[in-house]
Amino acid sequence: MIIILKNNPDKEQLEGLTSWLESQGISVHPTVGASQTVLGLVGDTRRIDVDLISALDFVDSVKRVQEPFKDANRKFHPEDTVIKVGNTQVGGGTMTVMAGPCSVESEEQLLTIARAVKASGATMLRGGAFKPRSSPYSFQGMKIEGIRLLLKAKEETGLPIVSEIMDASQLPLFDNVDVLQVGARNMQNFSLLKALGQTRKPILLKRGLCATYEEWLMSAEYILAGGNPNVILCERGIRTYETYTRNTLDIACVPVLRQLTHLPIVLDPSHAAGKASLIPDMACAAIAAGADGLEIEVHHDPAHARSDGPQALVPEVFDKLMRKLTYIKDAVDRADREIR
Repeated sequence: MIIILKNNPDKEQLEGLTSWLESQGISVHPTVGASQTVLGLVGDTRRIDVDLISALDFVDSVKRVQEPFKDANRKFHPEDTVIKVGNTQVGGGTMTVMAGPCSVESEEQLLTIARAVKASGATMLRGGAFKPRSSPYSFQGMKIEGIRLLLKAKEETGLPIVSEIMDASQLPLFDNVDVLQVGARNMQNFSLLKALGQTRKPILLKRGLCATYEEWLMSAEYILAGGNPNVILCERGIRTYETYTRNTLDIACVPVLRQLTHLPIVLDPSHAAGKASLIPDMACAAIAAGADGLEIEVHHDPAHARSDGPQALVPEVFDKLMRKLTYIKDAVDRADREIR
């Protein structure tokens, strides 16, 4: 249930209502926006008399919420969430681009790519230190040494870093990592999600291979319910009958999630396509659809990459793409302003 208050509600009346609701076993989550205040009620609200609350002079309306996700629900939090990451942000009209190699392979490799994506306008550096792979014989990442190299690249370029965490026991190793990525296979690793909810780190939550929107948002709910509001949703393609591409990028998730949730939305065309030649057009489509950002794999020598070389852009192609994305983002923003 949500209670939408009128402008400038009386403080004493509001405190009285909150105390009464809590005495009924209801948890009250206030959200103060620019134009209105919303009280999100979590718990068994069946005994709460909607008409009684609606009659209060400082209450604008009362609505029951059917969706199982509460904290992630736009009805509870009408204004878009903006997540601060270092000297940049995700959401709030900013086009965030997280770019870098699938895996950290060496100091020379990482610094070469980090310098290139920084020069092209990327806002964050992505790189895998711990790599979940389908085969136990594939390269599993440089682990702690990979994180050390990411931190070195951050020190040189100033780019915040994004890297994947696979288990709650690894949290101490990620103290200085700016954004913790939860991979598609861990989207429903609930013990990991609960542990991330106890942190205040920004979490990039990737959609599972076959997850519905509700399942995805319920995974986000685990993190939010733990007290961590810094969740970024990342669509990375879902498994369909199509085999020409690695996965199928669900562009429709952008407008759908805009209606369902206040959380920022990032798309990963690299894992969706699996082919470098397809990534630029898919990235452009994502920004045109209104995504808050992208995660793109870049490698200076894809033919010799230790993981996912076929889906990595070379720096020259990434540079051209960044310029094109800037034009598209400006055009979309200008169209939105003119239509309003």
